Amino acid sequence: MNSSHDPLRDATPNLPRSIPHLLQQAAQQHAGRTAIEEDGQCTDYRDLPRLALAVTRSLMALGIEKGDRVAIWAPNGRDWILAALGIHCAGAVMVPINTRMKGNEAADILQRSGSRVLFVQPSFLGIDYPAMLAPHRPASLEQLILLGQPPVASERDLGWPAFLSQGATVSETLAQARAASVQSTDLSDLLFTSGTTGKPKGVMSAHGQNLRAFSEYVKVIGLQAGDRYLVINPFFHAFGYKAGWLTCLLAGATILPHAVFDAEAVFQRIGAERINVLPGPPTLYLSMLAHPKLAETDLSSLRIAVTGAATIPPILIERMRHELGFAVVTTAYGLTECGGLATLCDPHDAAETIAGTSGRAIPGTEVSIRDPQNHALPAGSTGEICLHGFHVMQGYFEDPEATAQTIDCEGWLHTGDIGVLDDAGNLRITDRLKDMFIVGGFNCYPAEIEAGLLEHPAVAQVAVIGIPDERMGEVGCACVVLRHGQSLNETQLIQWARTHMANYKVPRQVRFFEALPVNASNKVAKNELRSAVSA
Repeated sequence: MNSSHDPLRDATPNLPRSIPHLLQQAAQQHAGRTAIEEDGQCTDYRDLPRLALAVTRSLMALGIEKGDRVAIWAPNGRDWILAALGIHCAGAVMVPINTRMKGNEAADILQRSGSRVLFVQPSFLGIDYPAMLAPHRPASLEQLILLGQPPVASERDLGWPAFLSQGATVSETLAQARAASVQSTDLSDLLFTSGTTGKPKGVMSAHGQNLRAFSEYVKVIGLQAGDRYLVINPFFHAFGYKAGWLTCLLAGATILPHAVFDAEAVFQRIGAERINVLPGPPTLYLSMLAHPKLAETDLSSLRIAVTGAATIPPILIERMRHELGFAVVTTAYGLTECGGLATLCDPHDAAETIAGTSGRAIPGTEVSIRDPQNHALPAGSTGEICLHGFHVMQGYFEDPEATAQTIDCEGWLHTGDIGVLDDAGNLRITDRLKDMFIVGGFNCYPAEIEAGLLEHPAVAQVAVIGIPDERMGEVGCACVVLRHGQSLNETQLIQWARTHMANYKVPRQVRFFEALPVNASNKVAKNELRSAVSA
């Protein structure tokens, strides 16, 4: 595609056409500034293209072509960013994998995405990721690349230094030509998100969509060159990747990756490393406000906070401003299917607006509240939140049926969330069509968790609901009917679930029933279950 006729760039003329193009621009504009700082190691913006292209050259040496999928399964870190940028410059499609997934869950995504190469952290929080994957490793996965300095790499797999040495056979000129060939409409990433069917689906996003959306984000939150952004949100999620390190590259800010949230460690980093920008879920700020050392900690460098959830008490916004010292506090709404960003609050709005709404549609996009017949409803009416504009995904990877169910013939993305628009265009989320609940910032989909729990030999039926939790916002409660003659208690099922699914999906409570309540359509009546559990 000729970039002079690119509708995204026509609308925003100075927008880079691709992430590789952004990388070159940032290196020129911000040379001398630190792009990534980790464990005292500073990586200058001027060096980023060379480091990224070293990864690209090695991927090309392994035979990676434009459009091939390459996955990353690792915690936040400098090498994650360099691997991702190298994938982008190769014209390949990045597939991030949740670090909390078990081997079988990761293998499913690797197989269905057709990922040929996987960058993986050998060990994180005591877990050996390659060993966990080994029994499930799909035949389509040709190469594992072990990040960091692994003690031993197998004959089949490559350590990071050995991988980088592969690139000697490919000239930097060839790699630069590959990077320059990437256009705004080329796919940049495939983020897998769960849905009502229980299987995660790969959301296809293009370079230009991401860059335009998060250029708007930079403007609204006021991110500046030289700002120091502590990225706690995981890189495998749009909040940590697109609203995190990619946003930093757009602004010329410094990325400070943080692998595991711990309030004390974050406190120490804020003061010692003069952190300016600290987005995260409401649980992050609640943990900080509850910390016993809050009063004696230097938080004077903090300036920007961004959060989001269906409900946030206005007092939290006020406390973030006055007790944590944020000058900019805002909330946003988005989902993976729209690149992670749909609406954003003006930081100058009242605390009630920021807490009670998710703001207005970003420029170039629309929000419409629709009835079950897909008719637009007037302001003040409650219905399904639908989105339209440049940020809507290209579709679900190799799943046209699911794509057609989610994006209608007029291009409206049906989110499955219920909400209402006020007269000023601010969106308030009131419920979720899909029964999704959010545990500490992670989306949990009951159908997916139910499918996992049904594999337990003692479970005959199960329905999972979200219930309120003071610390996490919501947690899962499994409502279980046992098979005849089987015995199982709450502790046993929770322990079993911890070995079979990501921790955030594991129910925190289990209730046992003789039979699950059903409605006239013979579907489980989850509202009745919620009432029974809360009674």
